[in-house]
Amino acid sequence: MAREYLLITIFILLVAADSWSILAQRNDPIAWAKRVETGTEVITTLEFYFHDILSGQNPTAIRIAQAPQTDNSSTFFGMLTMIDDPLTIGPDPTSKVVGRARGMYGSAGKTDFGLIMVLNYGFTDGIYDGSSFSLLSINRAMESVREMSIVGGTGLFRLARGYAIAQTYKFDAMTGDAVVGYNVTIATYI
Repeated sequence: MAREYLLITIFILLVAADSWSILAQRNDPIAWAKRVETGTEVITTLEFYFHDILSGQNPTAIRIAQAPQTDNSSTFFGMLTMIDDPLTIGPDPTSKVVGRARGMYGSAGKTDFGLIMVLNYGFTDGIYDGSSFSLLSINRAMESVREMSIVGGTGLFRLARGYAIAQTYKFDAMTGDAVVGYNVTIATYI
């Protein structure tokens, strides 16, 4: 009889312990979430130039939409532009092309000039050939230096996060053509 009580007591304690464990997991989000150790963090820095050409016979940026009030706005509020801009290793348009920036930007500021950038920077050269990162951020294009967010990527930039520092190298106020230098820092895992 004592042995039966001992077994019942042990069973009750095991059930209680298991219930307590389940309850503890519900109160601790880390305990019930799946956690996978992915390896070592890798920091990559890139420097390149972005050539945004709105003029001429072969523009790389084209206005695709605008609000009725856009032309009366000092900030072009409501304008949307689609791009397919070359990325080069130097500021000269004839320097080596290492990729393309594709996507769109739109004027998102009513009182100040701020472009919402939704772009994919895809690389076609060297070890980064076939890899890309995505940028989603406000670009205060009239500031000499600005910082923007990197929110994802593909290939060697899977799970990318980071930032891009942009600085206008050359801007033509008559045409809107611009050459912008980028210094990018990307964190990924191997």
